[in-house]
Amino acid sequence: MASSHSSPPVPRPSNSDGIFKKEVDSSAKHYKHVRSLPDVCPKEPTGDSHRLCDGPSVVADQHRWTVYNSKVNLPAALNDPRLAKRESDFFTKTWGLDFVETEVMPSFYLPHITKEHFAPYLQVTTQREKIHEKFKSVCPAKDDIDTIPILSNNHDKSRTDLEQVPKIFMKPDFALDDPLTFNAVLPWSHFSGAGGKGSRDVASSRLLQEKLSHYLDVVEVNIAHQISLRSEAFFHAMTSQHELQDYLKNTSQAVKVLRDRIAQIDKVMCKGSLNILRQALTRNNSIKLYNKMKLMATVHQTQPTVQLLLSTSEFVGALDLIATTQEVLQQELQGIHSFRHLGSQLCELEKLIDKMMIADFSTYARSDLDRPLEDENQVLEEERLVSLVFGLLKQRKLDFLEIYSEEMISAAKHIIKQCVVSTISQIEEIDTEIVVKLADQMRLMNFHQWFELLKCIFVNFIFFLKRVKATLSVIRSVVLLVLDRNQKTKVLDGALADRNPGKSFNTVTEVGYLTHEGMFISDAFSEGEQPSVGAEPRNPRTSYLSSEPCGSDSTSEQECTTESSSSREQTSSSVTPGGVEITINEDMKLTDLELGRVANNIQELLYNASDVCHDRCVKFLMSRAKDGFLEKLNSSEFVALSRSVEIFVKDTEELCGRRSMSLRGALQSQANRFVNRFHEERKTKLSLLLDNERWKQAEVPAEFQDLVNSIADGRISLPEKRATGTEERKPTDYLIVDGQKYAVVGTVLLLIRIFLEYCQCVDDIPSITTDMLIRLSDLIKQFNSRSCQLVLGAGALQVVGLKTITTKNLALASRCLQLIVHYIPIIRAHFEARLQPKQYSILRHFDHITKDYNDHIAEISAKLVAIMDSLFEKVLSKYEVKAPMPSTCFRNVCKQMTKMHEAIYDLLPEEQTQMLFLRINASFKLHLKRQLARLNVVNDGGPQHGLVMADVAFYTGNIQALKTLENLDLNMAEIWEQKR
Repeated sequence: MASSHSSPPVPRPSNSDGIFKKEVDSSAKHYKHVRSLPDVCPKEPTGDSHRLCDGPSVVADQHRWTVYNSKVNLPAALNDPRLAKRESDFFTKTWGLDFVETEVMPSFYLPHITKEHFAPYLQVTTQREKIHEKFKSVCPAKDDIDTIPILSNNHDKSRTDLEQVPKIFMKPDFALDDPLTFNAVLPWSHFSGAGGKGSRDVASSRLLQEKLSHYLDVVEVNIAHQISLRSEAFFHAMTSQHELQDYLKNTSQAVKVLRDRIAQIDKVMCKGSLNILRQALTRNNSIKLYNKMKLMATVHQTQPTVQLLLSTSEFVGALDLIATTQEVLQQELQGIHSFRHLGSQLCELEKLIDKMMIADFSTYARSDLDRPLEDENQVLEEERLVSLVFGLLKQRKLDFLEIYSEEMISAAKHIIKQCVVSTISQIEEIDTEIVVKLADQMRLMNFHQWFELLKCIFVNFIFFLKRVKATLSVIRSVVLLVLDRNQKTKVLDGALADRNPGKSFNTVTEVGYLTHEGMFISDAFSEGEQPSVGAEPRNPRTSYLSSEPCGSDSTSEQECTTESSSSREQTSSSVTPGGVEITINEDMKLTDLELGRVANNIQELLYNASDVCHDRCVKFLMSRAKDGFLEKLNSSEFVALSRSVEIFVKDTEELCGRRSMSLRGALQSQANRFVNRFHEERKTKLSLLLDNERWKQAEVPAEFQDLVNSIADGRISLPEKRATGTEERKPTDYLIVDGQKYAVVGTVLLLIRIFLEYCQCVDDIPSITTDMLIRLSDLIKQFNSRSCQLVLGAGALQVVGLKTITTKNLALASRCLQLIVHYIPIIRAHFEARLQPKQYSILRHFDHITKDYNDHIAEISAKLVAIMDSLFEKVLSKYEVKAPMPSTCFRNVCKQMTKMHEAIYDLLPEEQTQMLFLRINASFKLHLKRQLARLNVVNDGGPQHGLVMADVAFYTGNIQALKTLENLDLNMAEIWEQKR
């Protein structure tokens, strides 16, 4: 199958003449044996089991039917009359009616051949076809083709003649001095005769001579033939050689004449002018040598000048002088033997200046941070600071900020120590001779003294941070000025490059020429830039290099000025925010990225200063909190402490631009402890109040009523204490809340005040809102569960010693719970306003608490109904329908109902009293209905029915005679069984 897809072999040239010959397939030389078609009829087996005979044996068994008897014609086989229908194709005829023709899927192993598959072959053959057509056009005519056989016959004849020559004569290493070659050409067998020559030897010699002569003639004829074929090209080459020799001769003569003329022109016109130029160049070189000597004399004075500058702490000037001298040594005086050690000496001197600057900056930082805080000058010796910072930046000594940070930490420690010492010295109660350690002395202070000391520390740290910020602002201004100067220089260089695009090319060309003539490269640059330098101000730090005059010759004064690259540096003057003028050079070693990083580090250093102050305050706070002093503070004292810390944190945040969390975190930990103690105190207080509560109605003092009124006005906070001279108001029996009267016990009044204390504490310390909310919800749950145990569970009988839990106790407890339920939404709204939206999930505690309280109130109401229900069941079980009327049973029921009403009337509101008596009345009707059914009294208008109606009328009249129950619908008809 592969042969059907492979392209036919492309004919290739068989020799260098470009004639294509068809390749002969080697397999075509062998004839394949023709295979006969296989016989469709198998041979009949014979006695030999290993082979078949040529045909069936008729003699063996002529009556038995074999497969050879199944011979029918093809139309009969295809048109079988026994089939129900004629098959439509060969397959159904062969395999039956069950055959279903399906679409044959293309083979996955055979590719889909398109025209694109032949594109590469067509590209190759197209080019060859064009070449073939071109050759056809240049081929000789038909008449010329007749000569080709003659040429080919001559060629074949000459080739046949050459084949007669032995191969040994054609070898490139043919030499007769080789014995083997000599013996092969002249065999000794032809000269073996001794004495005279025989006729046979003579004939052999002649035959050999004639053979060699024939070989020579054949070779000469072929050589002559080849020469005759290429004679035209040979003669053409000889003619061209003669013409070329003539051309070369004429060219040589012309070159000789031109050289003679150029020599005459050089002698007459050039040598004199070039001599003048050479003399002028010699004069210029002499002047420059003189200037170099002057420059060397000036450089020789560098070390004494640097020492003089260092004696006056002029570090920047000394560094500029060293940098200028280094550049002069590297550029103008490079290779001077007498200055070979000056560069290393200046490097050592520069390292010494670095150490001196770092030590001086450390001394400055210590003196600046340790001076009294009352000093009004924010920055100490600003000029000195600017000079030090500029010098350190110039030398890439960026670790000076770390030095300032270390001094800042030690100064913060010193501030706290000074505050503690000065405060303790003013307290007479503390004997410093007995108590030596400052921490122990500080622990002897009371809260007021310690709090005043803390506020003093806060004030001093604010002054300290302001001083640090002012100093860092000066440092930052120097850094930003240098950065701004770098950026302006880049912009200026870009503008100059755009304005003079060909300047660099001209300069390079000039340098190449002058270097060839012996001038210095740096001198070429300085001469090229002199016009632009003249308009720029000279650097003060390099003016001494050219302070002496160059000479009296005014024409050479411009040329004798030798300036190094450092003397051409641009300088600019800038003023810091404090009014100090500084000169910024272009030779700063810092990049814009490094300067930006230094500016960011300065800002981070200000943040670190705030963190250091906060950390020192945290240590001061923790040292006082070791003995549990802060946990024992009351709420007002802790609130004062919290407010003072918050004010300090806000002040430092405004001053430094970032909030420090260490002090706030320490206060938060103390606040958590305070919250725990605060909650435990009130939880214990509530437990004691509940354990001593006798569940009687308490009088409401006027201050509690004012407290409730303030809550109604939207102020959830403890009211300020009134002056002692105000008129005292009498307490009331009820607590008025939103126009409703609440009869409460004393515990509930104090519980409301505790609620407000929690809310007030949250307002004062916002960071403890979540903790306070959880603990307040725990306190409310405790009141609910404990009151349930004492009242419904009758725990007050054992705890307080009550004889019994009366209906009045139950109603009073219910009313107290209702008051708490009234305030839960208000408390929830107060906390919700102070929580983050993501913290709203903890408000679900109030929903659970409200549900628990409502369930408790419902249980108390059910308990009151249950008390009357048990009474009705006991009394009505003895009821008999007989005179006199009203019966004793109904009299007792009405009496108990009256007592119940008297007990709860003053405690519960009218709506709740009516609902309670409706439920009690329903219970009464149920028990009465059961008793009448037991007595078989029906609504038939008989005597017994009349007696019962008289008792019911008595009951109805007594109930409706009670206050707030006049219009109560008792529906007493429900006591009778409905007739079916």
